[in-house]
Amino acid sequence: MLRQIRDAQGYSLRALAGKAGMAYPALFRLESGEADPRLSTLRKLAKALKVTVAEIIGEGRPARKRAGR
Repeated sequence: MLRQIRDAQGYSLRALAGKAGMAYPALFRLESGEADPRLSTLRKLAKALKVTVAEIIGEGRPARKRAGR
């Protein structure tokens, strides 16, 4: 779900990594399924994307394009 939300909001991996305060390689590994995220990481990503952690893990409402992105 992370990639769908990121794409819907128009962020590149590098842009989202910067906005969430994480390293690009770490975000790449998460999105590609090579690593499991920590809850703290999910919270950073949710805050940066203005969604809930549940949405990122696919248990919330479906991702939709946000206004202004």
